[in-house]
Amino acid sequence: MITKMTGVLTQVLDDEARLQLGAFEYQVLIPETVRMRLQLRKGQEVTLHIVEYLEGNAGGSRFVPRRIGFNTETELDFFELFCTVEKIGTKKALRAMARPVKDIADAISRQDVKWLSTLPGIGATTAEQIVTTLKRKVAPFVAVSSPAQPEVAAPSAVVEEKESKKTKANGKTKATESEQPATAVTTDDSAITGRLIEDVYEALMGLGHNPIEARTRLDDLLTCGKPFKTLQEAITLIYSQKG
Repeated sequence: MITKMTGVLTQVLDDEARLQLGAFEYQVLIPETVRMRLQLRKGQEVTLHIVEYLEGNAGGSRFVPRRIGFNTETELDFFELFCTVEKIGTKKALRAMARPVKDIADAISRQDVKWLSTLPGIGATTAEQIVTTLKRKVAPFVAVSSPAQPEVAAPSAVVEEKESKKTKANGKTKATESEQPATAVTTDDSAITGRLIEDVYEALMGLGHNPIEARTRLDDLLTCGKPFKTLQEAITLIYSQKG
């Protein structure tokens, strides 16, 4: 059984990531919270904590192996706990994890059915069942802190390449000491932290957008090519693009 995978992130789609491990590319299903942290790390090496399951059809004649990936073991543990709620299967739990584990666990501990009902695929009845099943089991997850996020290059990062300079000496051409391999450089404006991306998403949710709307607006922001350093600058850019 695979418990952890480290590879080069080749693609981040709506509900899955693709990891290149040697000659093989693996599909890994991911919840929205993981997608947000991975979307600017394409081409980089990442590590995901993995849980595996078999997906079958109604007749049970065909089974497809699936892998689900998380940034931390805590997220994976919470997902498995979430799946213990009656009528919440793997896919429903995966879709519902559109907010940080700490926030969901806190809502469960407060028995906030209304807040839980805002999660994708979770209605009032299911939210009540979640509270009934998990309210005495989520304390360890309420206390967790968000994982530190490395800075990653924004899409507008500029890659500069130094050209080799050559001089002639004694009738022969030789490279000078200034010849260096290509180096990636970024400006201060092009560094965006995963924490800021998460803050923008949370702010959009707080402004009344559902998870799908918030994700769409965040994706538009990250691909617009305009720099932002603060939450306020990000929100201003978002609403200058869409009303």
